[in-house]
Amino acid sequence: MSSIVTGEAVVLELRPAGFAARMVSALIDVIAQVLVFIVLMLLVAQAVASSDPALAQALSLSLVVLLFVLVPAAVETLTRGKSLGRLVMGLRIVRDDGGSVRFRHAFIRAFTAVLEIYMLAGSLAFMVALFNDKSKRLGDLLAGTYALRDRVVAPLPELVAAPPELAGWADLADIGRLPDGLARRISRFLAQSGHMTGTARMVLASELASETTAHVSPQPPPGTHPEAYLRAVVAERRNRDYVRLDRQRRQSRALAERLHRMPFSD
Repeated sequence: MSSIVTGEAVVLELRPAGFAARMVSALIDVIAQVLVFIVLMLLVAQAVASSDPALAQALSLSLVVLLFVLVPAAVETLTRGKSLGRLVMGLRIVRDDGGSVRFRHAFIRAFTAVLEIYMLAGSLAFMVALFNDKSKRLGDLLAGTYALRDRVVAPLPELVAAPPELAGWADLADIGRLPDGLARRISRFLAQSGHMTGTARMVLASELASETTAHVSPQPPPGTHPEAYLRAVVAERRNRDYVRLDRQRRQSRALAERLHRMPFSD
């Protein structure tokens, strides 16, 4: 992960693309561009077959500049760092500060790619990307950009379970509906508690547990750890909501079947 501090002092955790993903992305782009170039060159050759050779050379050079510099730069600018290969691999080009690339960044990258990817068969890009932590090629170093992993599989949320020692108390406790703000803070705390220091974790757990006591009766056994208490409340509240929704679903299904079997008279 790469940490970037914005102007508002907000820390952004970004994940640079790996070396292999960048290579596959570049290979897809190269194959697509070369195929389009070959098709257009064949069309140009047929169109100017009987014309001046100088005209054919001028058109060929214009086609190279258009397909390998201007079009990639324009696509990358309009899509904010995307290309066909990056779209397939879930990557995006961004500035070193995490912002979207501008045309000048995209133009520098596309212009440099003609040398390091096409003229040198990718050898220069391969060597440069291999020896820096963000897999930057020469064009990225000159433009101040790098490839970001734009499509990341989101981890499944952790299922909170009630501590075994509080299972009996939770079954008999009267747990009311927690306010939305308090429920969100408890959820965030339980998801991030493993990354907190011991003192901060204990203080925040105690504060949240103190707010939660107004909605729970009776109180847990004396000496219960605040975080264990919160886990028991959240788990029991979730289980009861599930049972209630399941009961309502079964009742609705039974009512629908009963209505379906009822005879209807004209």
